Amino acid sequence: MGHDDLPTLELAFPGPERDRGVAAILSGRKTALTGLLEIFEHAGEAVPTAGQRFAVLDSEGRPAVTIELVDVRVVPMKAIDDDFARDEGRGYSDVAQWRAAHEEFFRSDGVSEFLGHTPVVDDDTLVVAERFRVVESDGLGNR
Repeated sequence: MGHDDLPTLELAFPGPERDRGVAAILSGRKTALTGLLEIFEHAGEAVPTAGQRFAVLDSEGRPAVTIELVDVRVVPMKAIDDDFARDEGRGYSDVAQWRAAHEEFFRSDGVSEFLGHTPVVDDDTLVVAERFRVVESDGLGNR
C-alpha cells in the first residue's frame, strides 16, 4: 500500500513546526505524538486505533513518511509521563517541557480559530497519545 492509498496525517500547521516534526520522524527521534481529543471530536474524526497506517504530510502537502500506530490511548494530560514526552522527539527533557509546549499549541490562534473558542487545557484535558513506528520513508524503503 503506497502513500496515496493511506489516510493522511498532518502535524501542527504547515511551516517550521510541521517541518521539524517530519524531520524528527525521519531521523527516528520522534516515535510519539499527541492530539487534543476536542480537535478530533470537532472535526468529526474517529480516534485512530493501533494498527492504522498514515501518510504523514510535509508542509507542501506531500507524503513524506508512512507510519503505523502501535499504541493509542485517550488519557488526561496529567497521565503523560517523561518517557512519552521524550518520545515526542522535540527535545523535551521531561513532561513539564512537553506540557508547556502542548498547552501553548492547544491554546494557539490556529487551534482556537478551528474550534471556534480557546479550549480549556488543564490536568484533566483529554489528549490522544499515540505511539508509532516508521513503515516507509521516501528513499528509505521498508523498515
